[in-house]
Amino acid sequence: MKPKKNPKADLSRRSMLFFQLGMILMLFLAWRAIEYKTYDRSLATDTLEVSDELLEEIPITQQITPPPPPPPPPPAPEVIEVVEDEVEVEETIIESTETNQEEEIVEVEEIVEAVEEEIADVPFAVIENVPVYPGCESEPNNSAKKKCMSEKVQKFVQKKFNTELAGDLGLEGRQRISVQFKIDKSGNIVDVRARAPHPRLEQEAVDVVKALPKMTPGKQRGKAVGVLYALPILFQVE
Repeated sequence: MKPKKNPKADLSRRSMLFFQLGMILMLFLAWRAIEYKTYDRSLATDTLEVSDELLEEIPITQQITPPPPPPPPPPAPEVIEVVEDEVEVEETIIESTETNQEEEIVEVEEIVEAVEEEIADVPFAVIENVPVYPGCESEPNNSAKKKCMSEKVQKFVQKKFNTELAGDLGLEGRQRISVQFKIDKSGNIVDVRARAPHPRLEQEAVDVVKALPKMTPGKQRGKAVGVLYALPILFQVE
């Protein structure tokens, strides 16, 4: 019969743990032996004592007052020239600028040059005195003369304008031509411009308007001025 052992009494089971603890202890002792240093306490060290307060000697200086400036030299004595009685001294005569009451005062009038005011061209609708078309002189007022002129211009254009020109150009339907011109200060027709569907129609309108008779010029504030007139020309091409 084999003797029975207590499993708790077996020391070989923890041999590895004891070996590791021994190795750790030996390594720690070896490290401390290497790091251990000794110092020679017999060497004296220099020390510097710094006091709490540093006293600085401030030299005592004395303010030196500069001496006052020397007094100015006495003024030189004025030299008085004595003129003998035999010498004639010329006197300077200053004429007075005051006017005499007996003298006549001449007034200088301001000369104002008359500048003629230039009045710009005025539209026919707002002109004070409209241009007078030949045959409208007997009209009683400005409104009647304006109406008379418009009717005379329309009849003149209807009579002179060649409406068959639109058919020759191949145009059909209603045609509109816008014409603008000016009646200058002398009553002449100038600056005629036209806008139409075809250049031939524009030229025809310009030629007809330029053939209008000379008129009495319109007036604004009593002065002859240029008057702007707009004339639409409408006709139907069958």
